[in-house]
Amino acid sequence: MLEIKNLHASINGKEILKGIDLTIKDGEVHALMGQNGAGKSTLSNVLVGNPAYEVTEGSVIFNGKDLLQMKPEERAHEGIFMSFQHPIEIPGVSMVNFMRAAVNAKRKYHNQEPLSASEFLRLMREKRKVVELDNKLANRAVNEGFSGGEKKRNEIFQMAMLEPTFAILDETDSGLDVDALRIVAEGFNKLRTPETSAMVITHYQRLLDYLKPDIVHVLLNGRIVKTGGPELATDIENKGFDWIKEEVGL
Repeated sequence: MLEIKNLHASINGKEILKGIDLTIKDGEVHALMGQNGAGKSTLSNVLVGNPAYEVTEGSVIFNGKDLLQMKPEERAHEGIFMSFQHPIEIPGVSMVNFMRAAVNAKRKYHNQEPLSASEFLRLMREKRKVVELDNKLANRAVNEGFSGGEKKRNEIFQMAMLEPTFAILDETDSGLDVDALRIVAEGFNKLRTPETSAMVITHYQRLLDYLKPDIVHVLLNGRIVKTGGPELATDIENKGFDWIKEEVGL
């Protein structure tokens, strides 16, 4: 599904990614862990096409297509979704109108007929149940006045509506209490299929207890320096990153 080779990227002239190699197959969930400033969020921003980041070397192939040649909206229509660490508020824009525009834009890209109002509302009711999103929240402006947990739950709801094939969860567990974390993680798990994949960026083991990744990577100083199974996340939880730094000579 996703193949990244020797990816280098900078922001404001400062190199952050220094040669990322990563392959994610259909149906796999990969966790990406590392200290602040290691490049985790930079990688996610590069994948979704944030123009603030400049790719200086390397390639990214997504389902056989050159991802780096696509506009951000084309990447979204092709099936990439990112749940932001700090979802923004969009005052004056209702969730209903926002999501209907997004869903129908994707359908247009794939030469499908737009959903009628009744079809869209039926879909929205169905997907809202996945993450236990209150109907009152769904009818308000996008994220306006939402708590941290409500914003994250709303992100997974948007993911359910758009049905991406590759989801990036960028520290979705940040600021969540135990109940909100469980609801968000369970919502994500309900959306998993053998054809969908994900990259989960986190500092903590607790989210991975729910999501159960297939592979865990450690990103330090702009490179993936260690890869292992779920037990690697447990080791990091218990011992931190210093032992990995010593192991790889950082």
